[in-house]
Amino acid sequence: MSQRVCSRLQSVIRWRQCGFTLIELIVALSIGVLALSAAPFAVSRAYETMEYRATVKQVLAGIKLARVEALRSGQSTAFNVDLDARRFGIEGHLDSELPERLTMRLIVADVEIDQSRGGIRFYPDGGATGGTLEILRPSGDGVRITVDWLLGRLSQQAIAI
Repeated sequence: MSQRVCSRLQSVIRWRQCGFTLIELIVALSIGVLALSAAPFAVSRAYETMEYRATVKQVLAGIKLARVEALRSGQSTAFNVDLDARRFGIEGHLDSELPERLTMRLIVADVEIDQSRGGIRFYPDGGATGGTLEILRPSGDGVRITVDWLLGRLSQQAIAI
């Protein structure tokens, strides 16, 4: 009789090892649903970070290009920003667009301001009118790009809340 009990016990144990209980299945599905519900927030944050970094790189490239163009051509060249149109670029070619989520602030010399437009002008001798440009994320942190008026050098500083 003890052999029968042992064989039944072994078959019950084998049967339990072959499948899942309903509770285990519900817990596994719940974890999967929670993971999937968090995915859109992670994707949105990653996209915003990508937009921010790409914009900072475009602004830096535009400022550097304006400086190089002034040195190369022997004529002053400006990096301009139109805050109302949310566009920026060199002289009259405002080819780049500021993404909707980001904010830009500009502090420049009076000579380079025209209503909602402003710019930093570079001269053939390497100097500039100087100024500061801030690119801010929705959270309030961002980067401050400063152009030195004497030598036209760029510097970056993180803005944290």
